[in-house]
Amino acid sequence: MSDDLNPPLVTIEAPEDARFAIVWSRFNHAVVSKLLDGAKACFSDYGVSDDSIYVVEVPGAWELPYAAQRLAQSKRFDAVVALGAVIRGGTPHFDYVSEGTALGLGRITLDTGVPVVFGVLTTDDETQAFDRAGGVHGNKGRDAALTAIEMAVFDRKLADDGITTKGS
Repeated sequence: MSDDLNPPLVTIEAPEDARFAIVWSRFNHAVVSKLLDGAKACFSDYGVSDDSIYVVEVPGAWELPYAAQRLAQSKRFDAVVALGAVIRGGTPHFDYVSEGTALGLGRITLDTGVPVVFGVLTTDDETQAFDRAGGVHGNKGRDAALTAIEMAVFDRKLADDGITTKGS
């Protein structure tokens, strides 16, 4: 677990019965596949079995909110991790895709009450993307998986403390 560049301040253990979904974009596959590997490794390091992780692929970052919404609405998962990479090009397309994806994923969290973790890189170039997909800036897929675990723990704490019921 030493690969975490922003480790939790307290010891985190994934709840034994927690289930997670990962939705990843195959556009910019060379980058996003490294994010996916980082997320899977983090879940494994924190004791989440492969059977407790549902992984699904979508064509691009723009499709991430739709897939994440469907997964969150199912209420089968404690958290959904969305992984993608939007790399700036020479047109405004980057701005539309980045903003639409970010706003869409955030809205799903609030609308469903299921944490949707933003593991989408928005970088100026491929070098920055690879630096964040296992390079000098760590692996943001790993960070996203750890965030999903922490949010599952958070939701269960609220339920245990009588503030909410699990999943609400």
